[in-house]
Amino acid sequence: MPIFGIINKLKQNIMASNTGQTLLALLTGAVIGAGLGILYAPDKGANTREKLNKEARKTQKRLSKQIRETTETLSEKAQLARLSFEEKLNETLSSASYKADDILLAMEDKLEALRKQNAKLQKGATAGETKAAVKKTTV
Repeated sequence: MPIFGIINKLKQNIMASNTGQTLLALLTGAVIGAGLGILYAPDKGANTREKLNKEARKTQKRLSKQIRETTETLSEKAQLARLSFEEKLNETLSSASYKADDILLAMEDKLEALRKQNAKLQKGATAGETKAAVKKTTV
């Protein structure tokens, strides 16, 4: 029974991977084939149990190795995906920074134009006030 527990654990851990699904199908077929072959072999029960235990230990070692390799592969892929995401994020932030600089420059130009226009209006208003004050004093 422990081999089925190992198979279920492997199935849960690597179900998302195509390689894992293929390996699981292959391994399940090998275990069933080995079990049937040993059960139909004309040998004593103790010898058959010993063979089954040996095969179970071998299979467990192979499964552990495959799980470790799959985990490493998935970790590498996750690391590459994280690095790619960080790179794209940095590019996006850099692009946004340049665009923000362009917007700030355009706003500064508009502000300067408004200041000049305001200064002209204030000069015009001051000149008009001076003329009105002169007219009042001469009247």
